[in-house]
Amino acid sequence: MYKTVTAEEALQVVKSNDRVYIQAAAAAPQSLVKALAARHEELRNVEVCHLHTEGVAPYANPEFSESFHVNSFFIGKNVRHTLKAGNGTYTPVFLSELPRLFQQRIINLDVVLIHVSVPDRHGYCSLGVAVEAILAAIDNAKIVIAQVNPQMPRTHGAGVIHITEIDYFVESDEEIPLHQMAQPNAIEAKIGNYVANLIEDRSTLQMGIGSIPNAVLKSLTNHKDLGLHTEMFSDGVIDLILDNVINGNYKKINRGRALSTFVMGSKRLYDYVDDNPFVEMRASNYTNNAAYIKQNPQMVAINSAIEVDLTGQVCADSIGSSMYSGVGGQMDFIRGASLSKGGKAIIALPSVTKNGVSRIVPILKPGAGVVTTRAHVQYVVTEYGIANLYGKTIKQRAEALIKIAHPNHRMHIEKAFFEMLRL
Repeated sequence: MYKTVTAEEALQVVKSNDRVYIQAAAAAPQSLVKALAARHEELRNVEVCHLHTEGVAPYANPEFSESFHVNSFFIGKNVRHTLKAGNGTYTPVFLSELPRLFQQRIINLDVVLIHVSVPDRHGYCSLGVAVEAILAAIDNAKIVIAQVNPQMPRTHGAGVIHITEIDYFVESDEEIPLHQMAQPNAIEAKIGNYVANLIEDRSTLQMGIGSIPNAVLKSLTNHKDLGLHTEMFSDGVIDLILDNVINGNYKKINRGRALSTFVMGSKRLYDYVDDNPFVEMRASNYTNNAAYIKQNPQMVAINSAIEVDLTGQVCADSIGSSMYSGVGGQMDFIRGASLSKGGKAIIALPSVTKNGVSRIVPILKPGAGVVTTRAHVQYVVTEYGIANLYGKTIKQRAEALIKIAHPNHRMHIEKAFFEMLRL
């Protein structure tokens, strides 16, 4: 049906000064990534672009800086060091708009590396666990190289391409990168319980990955008729779906389906989404489109932050001026949920860092990026309670946020803020 080559043979098409895009998250094709990095002695000034990726990223090694430069649309742990080392940069972009950068050829691609299931009898492959902006990248790129993997789940939705859209096929039977689900500690469990109390039956949920989203999900076992319209999900939703807590019966968009643009987690998760019509994978310009999100009644967006100032400004992508992650889909869903009938936009975070530094602050650190503006924020939740900032004055916001800050920091935060305002 198709002719295969080795990863080494396929990656010979990459030339110096090319721009390469790699499929995101757990779909990052490990065999192709390694073969690309192995050519470091032959290549110069190759720009490697991607969102967060799981697995290895050897092209990001500082000693290969003359060969590869990393351009992250969302900064993952495996390439975070490149920003300090000087062989990486960051392009801020809403996840909903990343496909547009390729569609409108604002960013042109020479080669795209994708990870697909084995073709079916009609010649169609599934893009599996990550659709994000990869369809637009495939349309934009001059050359498409696919890692064909029998372990890649065949997911339903828009992430399907025909073998005629692929230029090189590399067979590689290997495990999809796993992401161990973090178990919430006592503080995170409290936050999860507060957030769960804001969620009504028949709500539709968006949440990310991590211990706080997991804590929220653990507190939803007695809820009824919830929906899922999110950019990603992990293992925490499986039991809620199996127990009919999440069924999507009251959604307006893709009713009766769990909608996502990528999934990341355990082998159990990948087995669950394989050939499962309940899970619908779509591109991020669909899942993260606020015009679609807002159509779901009681849409609840649950996101986190690095710090929040007393006016409600939310920094979620940097620690001061040091870039840490990215804009991602936070604003897409904050806005969509805010415009939804009965919707709620929630920022949930521990009151202090692991080192005891307050995350509720009088003012953001110098250079900190505002991902969610003070005009967009609604609820902020810590282990000390819920601050409803929507429609509140600056003074009212400050008072509400001080109440949910850590007790050891409240007096200092209040004094610094009101001295700054000369109140």
